[in-house]
Amino acid sequence: MRAVGIILAGGNNRKMRELTQKRAVAAMPIAGSYRAIDFALSNMANSHIQKVAVLTQYNARSLNEHLNSSKWWDFGRKQGGLYVFTPTITAENGDWYRGTADAIYQNLDFLRRCHEPYVIIASGDAAYKLDYNKVLEYHIAKKADITVVCKDLENGEDATRFGTIRMNESCRIEEFEEKPMVANSSTVSTGIYVIRRRQLIDMVEHCAEEERHDFVTDILIRYKNLKKIYGYKMNTYWSNISTVDAYYKTNMDFLKPEVRNYFFKELPKIYSKVGDLPPVKYNPGSVVKNSLIASGSIINGTVENSVLFKKTFVGNNCVIKNSIILNDVYLGDNTYIENCIVESRDTIRANTRHVGENGIKVVVEKNERYAL
Repeated sequence: MRAVGIILAGGNNRKMRELTQKRAVAAMPIAGSYRAIDFALSNMANSHIQKVAVLTQYNARSLNEHLNSSKWWDFGRKQGGLYVFTPTITAENGDWYRGTADAIYQNLDFLRRCHEPYVIIASGDAAYKLDYNKVLEYHIAKKADITVVCKDLENGEDATRFGTIRMNESCRIEEFEEKPMVANSSTVSTGIYVIRRRQLIDMVEHCAEEERHDFVTDILIRYKNLKKIYGYKMNTYWSNISTVDAYYKTNMDFLKPEVRNYFFKELPKIYSKVGDLPPVKYNPGSVVKNSLIASGSIINGTVENSVLFKKTFVGNNCVIKNSIILNDVYLGDNTYIENCIVESRDTIRANTRHVGENGIKVVVEKNERYAL
């Protein structure tokens, strides 16, 4: 592959509420066994990109632990590899990443040392499959300066939390508005870009000189009339997890057979760090309907239309409906959970009831198990 990969995974997101108080958005668990960043990493590996840099910053400990070995995604051993960059204090710079363009600027030495002519930039907070080779071929065929991967949202979906795009007949982007108050288009940017490496270096250096720090606002929107910026439409599944409701919906989508088969049974595969855990144990009296339950779990109660992550214990006479239970949660006897997301390492005491009456409720029980 003639490209190097950059995954932007350093941002803080307050729309995730309690879920991102102790982890980065890119480290959020998805579909029982994955983390959000696994999708971007797997797409890089499946596209034969051998050299990938992950830029982390906010609450990066669990994300860095997840990325402690490149073997899970089979990146290059002798040529290339997986690089994790956090903000570094130097003689010239003493700042955290002040934006996506600044994050790339602070790691320009990595790009300068690369020899690949192109760069694939992706965010680490979406579930999707994409062959970046096809995007690169499109980019070259269009003789584009920048290619933005975009997606048409379904009717009723909120486009105001994304960058909205308008293109002409040749797919050149004419309008690009970041998180508009009122969306005039249902075509949104997926946060995936293709750009020539030398041009990216020049643009980011120019941004830094003018104290501009955001890739979308200060490069894409600012240069849309000066540079040839094209849109590449993807028509397969893509879901961003940047809010609690979107995160809940993404996990619930995996209960649909077509989505589950697309990710679990069709090539190319999505890879993740694997733990040595026993299979799920269903004790006598347990009832499970239309749910995903990850390895290491023990089920004694009733689970319906829910996603349970690794090492979940469900006590006797428990009822879990339309909920997401994150890693290593203990649910005491006679617990009732509905329309909730239960934070990892929680201990839900016996005879407890949690119901999301007005939307999804995030359950965080204060106890002594602080690890992620």
